[in-house]
Amino acid sequence: MSTKHPVIAVTGSSGAGTSTVKGIFDNIFRREGVRAALIEGDAFHRYARDEMDARIATADSEGRSLSHFGPECNEWELLERQFRSYGETGRCKTRRYLHSTAEAERESLPAGSFTLWTDTPADTDLLFYEGLHGCVKTADIDIARHVDLKIGVVPIINLEWTQKIHRDTRERGYSKEVVADTILRRMPDYVHFICPQFGETDINFQRVPVVDTSNPFIARDIPTAGESMTVIRFKDPRGIDFPYLLSMIPDSFMSRANTIVVPGGRMDLAMQLILTPMILRLMEIRRAQLH
Repeated sequence: MSTKHPVIAVTGSSGAGTSTVKGIFDNIFRREGVRAALIEGDAFHRYARDEMDARIATADSEGRSLSHFGPECNEWELLERQFRSYGETGRCKTRRYLHSTAEAERESLPAGSFTLWTDTPADTDLLFYEGLHGCVKTADIDIARHVDLKIGVVPIINLEWTQKIHRDTRERGYSKEVVADTILRRMPDYVHFICPQFGETDINFQRVPVVDTSNPFIARDIPTAGESMTVIRFKDPRGIDFPYLLSMIPDSFMSRANTIVVPGGRMDLAMQLILTPMILRLMEIRRAQLH
């Protein structure tokens, strides 16, 4: 962790909605004049798409599970090194994984490949990470210890799968059968490496639909925000002004001493109210250290 060069990580599974949360952070950064260096979690996959597909086929033939959720297919050591570097110097390196043909064409590279490594900009206020592994801890790796504000985005599992199926079939061109196979193949790594991160996070935002999602593989639509509630859990509720939040967010209530529940359509408002003062506090501490 670093007071001069703080790191914020938004962590969630594939299809969890971390990209939506990133947009909320972008709005806060823009409004408050915070200059953020950005890292996408997919940049730290170990293999480009063609090699990954080949390795998955080999693992399947050997009866092994292999997925983007686990250590074999990711550069966790390198990710931890970048977080450490930013905390110490305010600079680190990153790249982009090109998911779609449109993204790849803009870079004149094949889809499923990576851009070159580049340095993050100079004179940024903080590092913002969005991806799968921002809070990973293993016997050899402790990425979470370098993060100053850890956010988990964790829709209930059937909603997560519904969102992933819709995104991967409509935006990335996969069939439902391929997406289902991917979900099954990832399950051991999901249990061992994705879920444990949400015990490390400072705040978890969990969207819970109030419509039937019992079979995500036949769902025609993703439940809307208005058809959902958002459960917000604080690891340490000390200093959280719950009466203020309840007064500012209509129809919200507390379900536990460290948990507030808000209507899904007001999740953006809740995030703005909760996260803005936390980010400003990080900036106050940073300015005090720099002067």
